[in-house]
Amino acid sequence: MTAAKNESSIKMMNQDLIKLDQFDGNNFTRWKDKMIFLLTALKLYYILDPNTQPIPDPPESGADKFKEQRLQRAEDALMCRGHILHALSDRLYDFYKETKTATEIWNALEFKYKVQEEGTNKFLIAEYFDFRMIDTKPILDQIHALQTVVNNISSMNIILPEAFQVGAIIAKLPSSWKGYRKKLLHKAEDFSLEQIQKHLRIEEESRNRDKKGGNSFKTDVHNIESGFGSSSNCPNNKRKRNNKKKNDKCYNCGKKRALR
Repeated sequence: MTAAKNESSIKMMNQDLIKLDQFDGNNFTRWKDKMIFLLTALKLYYILDPNTQPIPDPPESGADKFKEQRLQRAEDALMCRGHILHALSDRLYDFYKETKTATEIWNALEFKYKVQEEGTNKFLIAEYFDFRMIDTKPILDQIHALQTVVNNISSMNIILPEAFQVGAIIAKLPSSWKGYRKKLLHKAEDFSLEQIQKHLRIEEESRNRDKKGGNSFKTDVHNIESGFGSSSNCPNNKRKRNNKKKNDKCYNCGKKRALR
């Protein structure tokens, strides 16, 4: 009895140390992995293990030993069921609370939500491959949006190598970046995600400066063509010409010419 109490105390301590978010229907694989870890720490996962052998019928001698094993397994099965239900949201708890065994709840959850998650995986993968950058948005903002998709894919235990992600970013650059894309592809060095973002940030800043400089040049040209800054249209020059006309004298008589 003392050993049983000690084991029960250890289970309660493990339960306090391991905190598990309640499953609400999202990220089933992540929740399942955490749940397996919890049940393993509590020495209860064997209840869900399909390889666990049933307790054989007791022989004529030693029946008490087998009776104790059956009682322990029944208690563990009850505890395992309780931990699974406790790790569900209120909505799912109400739905599965009438299910009798931990194995039935576990299999039902896996059947329903694993299929849904596989469909989500396909959607996320399609979203990643269909992602295209455009010229009207900052490049780094679009890269961060792409990385959000990558993080969601990673949560499904699908890992995209960093070199693959860098190549995809280069391939997804807008059409106006075609020349720069070729330049990156022909470089012998391999870029990390941090390095490629740094290169693209510098290039985008350079392009933005060139655009601003080009607009300033066009404005100066427009001002000159429209007369601003031209000496022929300067009001002061007109005033000088008018003053000159006022002081003009006739070469024949020497009198001032009449103002027109």
